[in-house]
Amino acid sequence: MGTDPHRQAVSAWVGRFAPLVAAGQPVLDVACGGGRHCRLFLDRGHPVTGIDRDVGQSTLAAGAELIAADLEDGSPWPLPDRRFAGVVMTNYLWRPLFPALVRSLAPGGVLICETFARGNEAFGRPRNPAHLLDRGEWLRLAAGLTVVAYEDGVVENRAVVQRLCAVNGPEPAALP
Repeated sequence: MGTDPHRQAVSAWVGRFAPLVAAGQPVLDVACGGGRHCRLFLDRGHPVTGIDRDVGQSTLAAGAELIAADLEDGSPWPLPDRRFAGVVMTNYLWRPLFPALVRSLAPGGVLICETFARGNEAFGRPRNPAHLLDRGEWLRLAAGLTVVAYEDGVVENRAVVQRLCAVNGPEPAALP
């Protein structure tokens, strides 16, 4: 049996911190795209909600709740009363959304983020400064959460990224 060439690999950052999300508890994948992180958490036994402008691009089989929503059109956050044990967002940045993501974390919930930062212009897209994090920006946006891990810099000589894992509450006893 071969691998599906259309399936993107799970982010190593997300995979590293996925075990911090409470077993069997709900996870939200923001801008879920093809569903690579939805699949990761489904395979780990979590109920998963994926949200994206076009959930039709998701290659998920049955299992995840998929919500089609344009997160940038000024509409209210589509999940105002829901809380998640894990919130994942990779390769996406819409700053006005961040407070809603933090509010979506249940007590003890884990926020796992990874996206492009200033300096990435030297490597390719995105080049628009509005789509690139400033140095230390994830840390400022996560004020009030307990930062478990943070990285900001060049990865594999191909991109500049910031990565954050933070918890809504005290630091977990065991870290990966």
